[in-house]
Amino acid sequence: MLGAWYYPNESGAYRAGHRRNDMKTLFISAMASLIAMGVAAASPGEDLDALFEEYWTNEMRENPFTATRSGVRDYNAEVRLVAPADFERRTQKAELFLERLNEVNREGLSDSQALSADLLEFILEHDIVLAEYDRWRIPFLADTGFHTNFGYTVDATTFRSEKDYEDYLGRLGKLPEFIDQNIANMRRGLEDGFSQPKEILANIMPSFRAQIKDNAAAHPYYAPFTSMPQSISARRQAVLKEAGRAVIADEVIPAFQRALSFMEEEYLPGARDTLGADKLPNGKDYYAALVRYYTTLDDVTPDGVHKIGLKEVARIRREMDAVIEETGFEGSFQEFVEYLRTDEQFYPTTPQALLERAAWISKDIDGRLPAFFGKLPRQPYSVEPVPAEIAPNYTTGRYIGAPADADRGGQYWVNTYALDKRPFYSLTALTLHEAVPGHHFQNALALEIENAPEFRKEFYPHAFGEGWGLYSEKLGVEMGVYGTPYDHFGRLSYEMWRACRLVIDTGIHSKGWTREQAIDYLASNTALSLHNVQTEVDRYIAWPGQALAYKMGELKIWELRTNAEKQLGDRFDIREFHNVILNGGGLPLELLSSQVDKYILETKAE
Repeated sequence: MLGAWYYPNESGAYRAGHRRNDMKTLFISAMASLIAMGVAAASPGEDLDALFEEYWTNEMRENPFTATRSGVRDYNAEVRLVAPADFERRTQKAELFLERLNEVNREGLSDSQALSADLLEFILEHDIVLAEYDRWRIPFLADTGFHTNFGYTVDATTFRSEKDYEDYLGRLGKLPEFIDQNIANMRRGLEDGFSQPKEILANIMPSFRAQIKDNAAAHPYYAPFTSMPQSISARRQAVLKEAGRAVIADEVIPAFQRALSFMEEEYLPGARDTLGADKLPNGKDYYAALVRYYTTLDDVTPDGVHKIGLKEVARIRREMDAVIEETGFEGSFQEFVEYLRTDEQFYPTTPQALLERAAWISKDIDGRLPAFFGKLPRQPYSVEPVPAEIAPNYTTGRYIGAPADADRGGQYWVNTYALDKRPFYSLTALTLHEAVPGHHFQNALALEIENAPEFRKEFYPHAFGEGWGLYSEKLGVEMGVYGTPYDHFGRLSYEMWRACRLVIDTGIHSKGWTREQAIDYLASNTALSLHNVQTEVDRYIAWPGQALAYKMGELKIWELRTNAEKQLGDRFDIREFHNVILNGGGLPLELLSSQVDKYILETKAE
């Protein structure tokens, strides 16, 4: 980037009384001086902006699937390269970016630039630390992974022109290489003893089998060819459709078949018999690093989190007992939970009934938002069922974001598989968390941040994101959206679920807990269906540390709010507070704390 040009000061060089020739002479002299000195050096802010732009461009180039989901279309014909050398190159690049970032003089930066610099520093430091553990050897979790994530990319791809389809065909053609590289990485993991636990694999295998279709036209990846823009001629549409069918049938499905065969013949029998992450090579340090990353707190330890979890479980249990008494139910806690799990009145009879209830709750919340938020996002969202091929071992619901220029808005996914395990009484809390004012709200608002680098709009620190989702569930009490004591118990059950995560995740990955011990703990403390209990515990086993983000983040946000209310008294405005939390995008909790402290000081000074 060129540095700023400096022009002669009018009050000096162009003072009154100069003749035209004198002015010309002065101008030539000044320009000669500039030329002799060279272009003026860029300011620290300009250097930083250039670094941000270069970092984002590199991220998009290295992660084509993420680029598509972020609305960057330049790499729509590419797939991510995931050979070990590719990860090594990315780490080296991160080290260079961090070195350059640390060389920037941060004095005189705008508040936004300084915040962006702190955020990028957090990202790069954790990328470098976690790279030491070669996590690419385990490229899948309990309900998602390299074999399913491409589907999210398809949903985010725009199909408006012939080039969009040509790019998509190019990407499909490269997908087998991506799959084969992941197979090689998993094979390396087996050799190193760095794999998913054998005990949870049986429930994950269906997601691999679901990628195999006898008819290529029935594969989800063929869906873009079933409805094509009229701007593409009928003859050209036919050519593109045949090319899509051929590449899926001849290349993509066989690659997924190789992945399935590998999983059945090599991975399943060769996976480790241990359970916790601390049993992996260098596992104790690995899990401690994950705890710091997912909570975005530097001074947190697995044991400390475990103790917080036990305390929260006890507190929430007291609140649950009070709600049971309010319902008039006569019986024990476990009898009440069994009543909720088995009585037909609490469950939908059709997928459409569940989706319609979720949609109604969503619109009810929409109408209440202005009283609590000063800024509402422009992007809409829809209520959708979880895709059938991944639903059996998928979580209850999830939000799928969309870039600002996508053909559709965000998607609130509701799992309609096994309807007798999807109670209505939990649906309000789920909607508050995944849709509004939870994940859709925060993601859509992040896309609207002004005068900020792109990476800030896209970064999703788990403790902030999931902490806000859980905060939103409890905010629903103030919003008045819990209609019955059963709905309120469902919310408490969800909060208990997240508190139990603190105990279970640290129990499994640092204290030697068994899978059955974790299942019993979650089942005995929540009203979650037993199917959900099993899928959730498997999720925590497969994804160490991530489950800690929810409760740790929520506790911090409530701590910040309580402090702001105490400090500001009558000047506290819930709409302004929520603006401070959300309008800067996703932040690590320590950076979020500094933003709230600044808001308190500025409000006091008004």
